[in-house]
Amino acid sequence: MSLRDLLLLVVALPALLVGGAIAMGVQIPVPHWGREYVVRLAVGAEAQPIDLPAILGPDDPDRPLVVIDAGHGGRDPGSVGPGVQEKEIVLAIALKLRDLLLEQGGIRVAMTRVDDRIVVLADRPEIARQLDADLFLSIHADSAGDMNSVSGASIYTLSNEASSEAAALFAARENNADRLNGVEIEGASNEVSAILVELSQGRTQESATEFAQLIAREGEGRIVFHPSALRSAGLAVLRAPDVPGVLFESGFVTNREDRARLTTEEGRDEYAAVLARAIRVYFARRADVDAPFPASTEGASTGAPTP
Repeated sequence: MSLRDLLLLVVALPALLVGGAIAMGVQIPVPHWGREYVVRLAVGAEAQPIDLPAILGPDDPDRPLVVIDAGHGGRDPGSVGPGVQEKEIVLAIALKLRDLLLEQGGIRVAMTRVDDRIVVLADRPEIARQLDADLFLSIHADSAGDMNSVSGASIYTLSNEASSEAAALFAARENNADRLNGVEIEGASNEVSAILVELSQGRTQESATEFAQLIAREGEGRIVFHPSALRSAGLAVLRAPDVPGVLFESGFVTNREDRARLTTEEGRDEYAAVLARAIRVYFARRADVDAPFPASTEGASTGAPTP
């Protein structure tokens, strides 16, 4: 077979298969636009600068900063249930959380999005990095397809294997960076840089795990959790090596009870209160907030003392 014949076969065969499938009435699944299984890389061009959001709250750079990420947006609706879209649910919860934290005071807040727009997946944790954030929280809602009995919130941190892979990739890309988590890596070899980044990410993951556990503790008896609430996975949005990050799956849009909680003001208020409480206790443990927050919510109100 000649090279010309081979090239014709490579080009024509997929078209023939697709055409035959369509003629026979076979449906071919196509990924939804914006779903996070397509990665686009700019070849031969510099990466575009990220449009960083405003930092709200105290005008004091020493105050802790949390970046709140409402998942999906724009042409990417996320999970879809009867009459609801994930992108709308999680934005509403994120905005309530922002407003509650600002009302309570003492903590700075930035949002990856405040309206119905798409934010590139890789930009979400990078926004937290460039703002030098102390914590990153990505809010989502889940779907179980036809299994409408599956319900409950869950909390994800980055898996150890994915953390190590991300550290190696980050070290290769950022070998000329100045500092990472207070550690000099400029001028280090690729091997030394990778080790330093992995150590830094190990500390970051410990902090992320602590925050995840706080969400579970503060939400006990207030929101419904999945039986396996604390999980880890290789989620790209959590791969920043120097900002503790957690992905909070607030519930299942395919479950009637979860959907009721996710779409009512009362339910969203409860989610926001739990997340705000976990954030404030997390920062209080690090002495980043001057106010004397109690170590537990038992017997305490959802509000926080004035800093």
